[in-house]
Amino acid sequence: MPAQIIDGKAIAEAIRNELKAEVAALKETRSGKVPGLAAVIVGQRKDSQKYVQLKHKAAAEVGMASFNVELPEDVSQAVLEASVEELNQNPNCHGIIIQLPLPKHLDENKAIEKIHPDKDADALLPVNVGLLHCKGREPLFTPCTAKGVVVLLQRCGIAMKGKRAVVLGRSNIVGAPVAALLMKENATVTVVHSGTAQADMVDYLSKADIVIAAMGQPGYVQGEWIKEGAAVVDVGTTPVNDPTKKAGYRLVGDVCFEEAAARAAWISPVPGGVGPMTIAMLLHNTLSGFKLSVGEL
Repeated sequence: MPAQIIDGKAIAEAIRNELKAEVAALKETRSGKVPGLAAVIVGQRKDSQKYVQLKHKAAAEVGMASFNVELPEDVSQAVLEASVEELNQNPNCHGIIIQLPLPKHLDENKAIEKIHPDKDADALLPVNVGLLHCKGREPLFTPCTAKGVVVLLQRCGIAMKGKRAVVLGRSNIVGAPVAALLMKENATVTVVHSGTAQADMVDYLSKADIVIAAMGQPGYVQGEWIKEGAAVVDVGTTPVNDPTKKAGYRLVGDVCFEEAAARAAWISPVPGGVGPMTIAMLLHNTLSGFKLSVGEL
């Protein structure tokens, strides 16, 4: 049987509808106040501007407020950090994101560390990262993509407890946090990465009930490496040249989709899998920030 498609687009839409209803109810009970998402963007990178536009569009669709802090390419570290501090003090802002990457003369870590923990919508602060990895503790916010991966599995009814899971990649944004979340779901987790021998990686994958591919290497995971009946979530989104496309490129995941789909029970496509969930989880985190501000969380 061919694999069932994990439709991230449809699941994210359902989540946004749920958020829209909750935001509307909060607006009624909180004298018109709604969650607010702020994005700090430096320079004129078209990809960064596009991502921020998508986030603001999604926020508006669920009834949230959103606004940008746009800074010039040559902005100083001091001005950048002062802009973040202004958002910390803004009562209408409940989630702050700094669109990365920043220009090379700026220190990303120092800028991120200026975000108040109660507004850390991307969950990049050490306090949230640390709590995520502590047994029996919960962070104020969870990294959006990693959270989206686990919610996809939950919404598809894919069991994690007692299952063998392999995470390909150890980044702070996806690999490490998704491994922590899977362990919180009582999966037995193995993380493989650039330092793992390929023979070992193939061996781990051949036994995995759940595969999360987040290496950023298009088509790296071969279909024959996938265990029959496994669930495969492909986080990779690498642009590759394609003259048949209007944009001149297409997005490719880390997994050889057709080959893996012939063996897996569940598989997420690229695009249309994890991508829409990342924005949905960002909105969810912004709502959590609002609840923190009014004492409901």
